[in-house]
Amino acid sequence: HSVALTEHGNMFSVVNFYLTAKKHGIKPIIGCEVYVAEGDRLEKKSKADGGFGYNHLVLLVQNSTGFRNLMRLVSKGYLEGFYYRPRIDLELLREYNEGLIAMTACIQGKLPQLVIKGKPDKAREAAAELAAIFPGRFYLEVQNHALDEKKIWCAEARKIAEELNLPRVATNDAHYSRQEH
Repeated sequence: HSVALTEHGNMFSVVNFYLTAKKHGIKPIIGCEVYVAEGDRLEKKSKADGGFGYNHLVLLVQNSTGFRNLMRLVSKGYLEGFYYRPRIDLELLREYNEGLIAMTACIQGKLPQLVIKGKPDKAREAAAELAAIFPGRFYLEVQNHALDEKKIWCAEARKIAEELNLPRVATNDAHYSRQEH
């Protein structure tokens, strides 16, 4: 009945996706897997311990306000936060969260990464912060691809969900390499 599409850092296929889904009687759910800077989106330097200092976060549109806010976030990611990827930050999420649902994303999300790195208390803090930004609209995303890291995250996500009274959602990390897919 419904299908969501969340491209990495952009919304390039939204119009085609929306029109095609509607044509086939399927409810399109628009979203984006954004890159969230670990600090300020305006800071453009690599982390001392390696990497570019961002994590994934899935945002899904609830209504027209959410669609406008998602367009703003993605645009600001390119215009203000671009450093190897179009990055946003918590400041922008606090300003443009209305009408959006947030999910912790794949194993590259901030919470899964903290858990995998042995920092479950930091993951709980981050979950509480995102739950405050997205009241009643923040989900812990779990996936089962038989990977050890995902098993570690799924077990901890259950604990965090119980402790903070947050819902979990099962998703699938699917990527397509050709347009006909």
